[in-house]
Amino acid sequence: MSPHPELIGTKFQLLVWEALKTIPRGEVRTYKELAAMIGRPGSVRAVANACGKNPYPVITPCHRVIRTDGGLGGYSGTGGIETKRKLLLEEGIDMDLG
Repeated sequence: MSPHPELIGTKFQLLVWEALKTIPRGEVRTYKELAAMIGRPGSVRAVANACGKNPYPVITPCHRVIRTDGGLGGYSGTGGIETKRKLLLEEGIDMDLG
């Protein structure tokens, strides 16, 4: 499999997934910020759903998206939220939520 597989999804999902790729390593954005980035500020839940449908969660870094309140949100990749926390830690982001 190629390290950059072709993404197949709805136009909206593809828009979200491409925006995910622009979030630099070691940084996070909120679902709200991601919605604004794609020009759909009222689509926060749809953005979160698109992140959850991301077929390549590490390559297309949905782990870099968090809730507006600073919570981790969800993670559909293997290992769930604990994997998301570990990926962020590896990038220097400590999401210690107590």
